Amino acid sequence: MGMIYYKTESEIAAMRLSADLLGRTHAEVAKILKEGVTTKQLDQRAEEFIRDHEASPSFYKFNGFPASLCISVNETVVHGIPSSYVLRDGDIVSIDCGVLLGGLHADSAYTYPIGNVSNEVLSLLRATKESLYEGIGAVKVGNRLGDIGFAIQQYVERKGFTVVRELVGHGLGKSLHEAPEVPNYGQRGKGIKIQNGLVIAIEPMINLGRRDIVQERDGWTIRTKDRKPSAHYEHTVAIHNNNVEVVTTFKYIEEVFKF
Repeated sequence: MGMIYYKTESEIAAMRLSADLLGRTHAEVAKILKEGVTTKQLDQRAEEFIRDHEASPSFYKFNGFPASLCISVNETVVHGIPSSYVLRDGDIVSIDCGVLLGGLHADSAYTYPIGNVSNEVLSLLRATKESLYEGIGAVKVGNRLGDIGFAIQQYVERKGFTVVRELVGHGLGKSLHEAPEVPNYGQRGKGIKIQNGLVIAIEPMINLGRRDIVQERDGWTIRTKDRKPSAHYEHTVAIHNNNVEVVTTFKYIEEVFKF
């Protein structure tokens, strides 16, 4: 594991600005999210909005990624590349975005249903989003990273869903991905101790079917092996002054897109 960079109050304050712009970027995308739109159009809207606000999309060219958004549809878990794919009634769409402003990153993801989505899949979305907040609820000074993963895993497995093991949350700040890794499964009392200055992205990736995943030939796209749907929600969370702050927000999204 690499070095963990604990953040100062001024760095966390700067990340709030990145996170606010990120939340508004998600909402701009949500405004045009509907049947008949291509995932490439969503990506273009996000990039324009971020750059119009004198910030940079964190994902663009990160390790060679070719777009500003990761857009993952249906059985795609994460890292889907925006394309000419046209959204259809019944799809679910995970949109993962990062913003770099003032030298610091914020990162969040949200999964949207398009049109008439089955109750089973809507239950997956709700449980995944709820599990994110279960994980956040386990964040406090003196707890350990395993407590976060344990809370997420217990919540979704009780509802009959499965946790992807190979992909995890992460620290972030001046770099998009920093130590530590933050798994969405685990044991209470295991892992590094949570302390002031830690900033992490918590991002449960939860499958309707089995937890197994495969990588497509493009070297990026990760999908479920059984091709059943997967959902993904993510917040950036900071621990400071012995308190837990959810730095990113879904407020702007939920003002324009409700389900």
